[in-house]
Amino acid sequence: MNGSPTLFSYLKLHFLVAIWSLTAILGAVISVSPVALVFYRTFLSAIVLSGVLYFRKELRNMGPKSTLILFGTGALLALHWMLFFLSARISTVSVCLAGMSTSSLWTSILEPLVYKRPVKPRDVFFGFLAMIGLYIIFKFEFNHFAGLVTSLLAALVASMFVVANSRLVKKYDAVVITGYEMVGAAIFSAVVLLAFQLSPWGAGQPFLPAPGDWPYLLVLTLLCTVYGYSLAASLMKTFTAFMMNLTVNMEPIYGIAMAVWIFGEKERMTGGFYLGTFVILLSVLLYPLWVRFEKRGSTTGS
Repeated sequence: MNGSPTLFSYLKLHFLVAIWSLTAILGAVISVSPVALVFYRTFLSAIVLSGVLYFRKELRNMGPKSTLILFGTGALLALHWMLFFLSARISTVSVCLAGMSTSSLWTSILEPLVYKRPVKPRDVFFGFLAMIGLYIIFKFEFNHFAGLVTSLLAALVASMFVVANSRLVKKYDAVVITGYEMVGAAIFSAVVLLAFQLSPWGAGQPFLPAPGDWPYLLVLTLLCTVYGYSLAASLMKTFTAFMMNLTVNMEPIYGIAMAVWIFGEKERMTGGFYLGTFVILLSVLLYPLWVRFEKRGSTTGS
């Protein structure tokens, strides 16, 4: 890190979380199908990032194997976004974000499996705590069952993307990785979109954005994706990974608050929903604190 974080750095970090909290809201107001939405987002982002890499003279041949790996990781990201926007569309933004708040816990389960490490008891405990929160939400919001299950799948795919990306960042520059992944995501989205439009599910689904959609699409692409990823990369030079992850875990809180403010009664849920969401967020926020406490204890003991 380059020195201690300033107040302005903390404000930028929370601004980043607020930006990312907008994605579900934008996905709910843009008229095209979730599949088409992800195609436009990834296609436009790929163009912008390719231009950035070209002018920075970082657009280089990665080799067939590395390119396929990066494209495949981008396909995971595109699939996550499709499920994410679908959840917000078939239920509410709040339900979508509640399910997405489990992504870091899915990661804590997947990482030991991928890296062949034993699952720790603390991971089981916090996973169980999150499941209690989900049970409470299911009990009080069963009419949003499909949306919540879809958001849980989106969270699972997101954790798979994070685990895959954790290996790539050790070998390549973050902007280069993002650029190649966006190209892979755009190609995957184009194939899925073609299959979707030719299927019975795509009948009657809008494919071309309405004139009023373009401002939201540009905000989603330029602000939430290109600028958001760039800002995150720059903030990693100032903040520890722990502080970054802890703050980003507040994304559902920001998003649910903004959704209630923007959409009003449509986003107002039962008390049971907010209780269940609180239990999930409690597990998500306590987990990294517990990990840091364990590390300090082992350091002191040695």
